[in-house]
Amino acid sequence: MAFTRKFYIADTHLMHERLVSMQPRQFASIDEHDEAIMSRWNAVVGDEDIVYHLGDVAFGLAKNADRVREIFGRLNGRKYLIIGNHDLDKRGNLHAALASLDWAARPEHALRTRDGGHDIWLAHYAARTWPCSGYGSFHFYGHSHGKLPGVGRSRDVGVDMPDVDFTPKTFSELTRGMI
Repeated sequence: MAFTRKFYIADTHLMHERLVSMQPRQFASIDEHDEAIMSRWNAVVGDEDIVYHLGDVAFGLAKNADRVREIFGRLNGRKYLIIGNHDLDKRGNLHAALASLDWAARPEHALRTRDGGHDIWLAHYAARTWPCSGYGSFHFYGHSHGKLPGVGRSRDVGVDMPDVDFTPKTFSELTRGMI
């Protein structure tokens, strides 16, 4: 059996056309953006690897459900969803297009996991304290698109962070210089 790796990423915002012009993303179109994310994802993630997506998977889910399923099916790995604000419908429930996908476990608003012997709190939103933060645990988040610096052992893992560069990253890559 091959070694299983864990990866983390947030804020892919697939199919979110306005985002290409609103933020400094280096893509000419949303199609180029989406293809780049899929290509970079599959270049590092194997079929048996785990990917924690910390929210805001896609945009326009009601009209793009088939495209979301197609993209999801093309992405390698066993995928876990930490629910973000764009992943919800108008009533605050997980959008049906995302709920219907074959996630490795039920999508959650936050999740505590371990990686490399370290405790990690995963959430879409940044926290200033999190479970076991006083005992050396880490906190990965998205949502802020690089505008909210981490505190202590917390950090933004959004695709538009310079060291993430639209590619899922491992714990050791994300915590370089933090340990």
